[in-house]
This record gives sequence, structure tokens and C-alpha cells, in this order.
Amino acid sequence: MTPELTALTLAALLQVFQIALMAVPANLELKPGQTLGPRDRDRMGGDLQDMVSKRTARLYRAMNNHFEGLILFSIACVVVTLADKSSPLTTACAFAYLGARVLYIPAYAFAWVPWRSLIWAVGYLATALMLGASLL
Repeated sequence: MTPELTALTLAALLQVFQIALMAVPANLELKPGQTLGPRDRDRMGGDLQDMVSKRTARLYRAMNNHFEGLILFSIACVVVTLADKSSPLTTACAFAYLGARVLYIPAYAFAWVPWRSLIWAVGYLATALMLGASLL
């Protein structure tokens, strides 16, 4: 397995962790009937983010943000691997993405301004560099 695919696997496991990190407090904060059924706004009495604590809502947004970033990162890892373009640069970028995503969780949960945005930018730029490197 390439180092990029290892980083991708770890990023996917981080997403599994993030789902649990958000779901546990959300389930503790909401009524069982709300979390066991469909999460329609009218049935729940509003949007999930509006019904939980600020920190749980932030964990929810951080989780969704990782889903978005993981799409591009997955493409970058697969393209680098299939194009046989793995290099020290792409490996460093892959693990920079992973490190940024790990740091992004507390940065979002605890509202680290402006660090949250800077941490996000590291992961985004690392992914973009991987895609660019695969074309060279």
C-alpha cells in the first residue's frame, strides 16, 4: 500500500471517530425518540444543530466538513497511486492533510480563531498539491 493510501485509510478511520464523537453527545442531549427516528425538521422541532449544545453543533459541522474534504483527498490519493506518482512530496502532503484534519476537530469544537481556518487551509492546500504533483 502506498503511503498516500495509508493516510487515506487513517483519514477514513478518523471520520468514523468523528461520527461517534458527534453522535454520542447528540444522543445524550436529545430525546431518544428524536434520535431513533428520521431527522425531519418538522418532526424534530428544528434542525439538529439548533437542538444541541454549541460544542455538539460544532462537532457536527466539523464532521460534515471532513466528509467534504475527504472526497477531494480520496481522489488525490487514488490518482497519485494509480498514476504511480507517489513521492516524498505527495507522502508529506497526505500526512499533512491527516494531521490538519486531526487538529481541525478541537479547533472547530473550541472555536480557535483564526487557527481553525488556517488548519483547514493546510489540508486543502496539501490535497491540491497532491493533485498537481500527479500531473507532473
